[in-house]
Amino acid sequence: MTPNASALLDRLAAIVGPTGLVTGEELRGRPASWTRPAEPCAALALVRPRDTAETGAVLTACAEAGAAIVPRGGATGLVDGILSAPDQITLSTERMTAIESLDPLSMTMVAGSGVTIEAVQNAAREAGLFFPLDLGARGSATVGGTISTNAGGLRVLRYGMMREMVLGLEAVLADGTVVSSMRPLIKNNTGLDLKQLFLGTEGTLGIVTRAVLRLRPEPAGYATALVACPGVDDGARVLRAAQSAFQGRVSSFEGLWPDFYRLMTKPGRATPPLGPDYPFYAIIEVECVAEETDRFLDLLDRLMGEGTVLDAALASSEEQRQGMWRIRDRVENMNADGIVRAFDVSVPLDRMDGYVRGALARMAAIPDCRVVVYGHIGDNNLHWNTTDLDGPGNAAIDAAIYEPLADLNGSVSAEHGIGLEKRGKLGLSRSAEEIATMRLVKRALDPDNRLNPGKIF
Repeated sequence: MTPNASALLDRLAAIVGPTGLVTGEELRGRPASWTRPAEPCAALALVRPRDTAETGAVLTACAEAGAAIVPRGGATGLVDGILSAPDQITLSTERMTAIESLDPLSMTMVAGSGVTIEAVQNAAREAGLFFPLDLGARGSATVGGTISTNAGGLRVLRYGMMREMVLGLEAVLADGTVVSSMRPLIKNNTGLDLKQLFLGTEGTLGIVTRAVLRLRPEPAGYATALVACPGVDDGARVLRAAQSAFQGRVSSFEGLWPDFYRLMTKPGRATPPLGPDYPFYAIIEVECVAEETDRFLDLLDRLMGEGTVLDAALASSEEQRQGMWRIRDRVENMNADGIVRAFDVSVPLDRMDGYVRGALARMAAIPDCRVVVYGHIGDNNLHWNTTDLDGPGNAAIDAAIYEPLADLNGSVSAEHGIGLEKRGKLGLSRSAEEIATMRLVKRALDPDNRLNPGKIF
């Protein structure tokens, strides 16, 4: 360790206290990222500030020492956005776990960046309210992490991305300046909305420390069904009909292609409510009171009569509802079957069927490639999972999934961001002028490229 590095660590320890700085073997015991569980964190040190003031002091110290900072939330991202180099400082928000306030009248909550999404959900539920963001990693994903990646999840169709749930936030810039926009207002039309600079920018412009979250009334109940359709386009017609019948209260519409459905319902896994040989499946969930369930059944009956739906199973209990969601959520089943490479893209709904067919056909020609596809198709989001092959095999898989997106006005990242994993693919979704403008903003706020360097660009 150089004298300058040693001096920086001494200064950081003075800021955050002896338990706030993690180095050596303790640091190496932490994984590099979610996708690299066996690879140790390579940072010079991991610093754990307790609040905004300490975060500002840490960033000031690092700026004066010329050290780069890599922010780290729940470490559940899939694009290596938290990977750090041996000369960099990783900043973890794991001690910023206070839910500072919850106002049931304005339906807002003030939470620290390190609070998990599950903790936010539970606190809202105890107050008779509802925080809509939901994702499989809810127990480890954090407020700050989901803000920095603008996370989506299972209820985007009705409630939008994380961007729609953040009324205000506090962030620290690369030089230690604190930018606080903690106003609990839905309408605040006073010039540039500064919080948007930190939503979805993966910690490259500033580190979020606190946020004002928008809560909603708790849904009175759900009607949930698994439907089988002749194809994706028919599934889209089911979605449109349900949105019309229930005035936009469809909260989820999850598409499951046959190979995914069969993998998730193998013996010993989730119980299949429908047979395994239909061309396309969807889980549709509507927020409604119990008295509206008959109307949901009538809708499904009508769609079956038209041939838009081939078969359907309606959950008649919370246990059955959770059983349907287990088919969608138990992603560890794919890992157990060796289908470990994850892709997250967006495609316009009217182009989705042709895109999936074309990509599957290309991957069928790749030796030893296994692939499943599923996703939040009501909001254009597809997830692919494939086997991990050697270099040429993986390159061919990447090409099959990513190359068609530019001509389809699609996106190489629907909800997980760019990180390191997708830097080379950014040009498929954003124009040269857009990328140049993003770089201009980066240079303005972080001229020395100290915040999460090398990510996105």
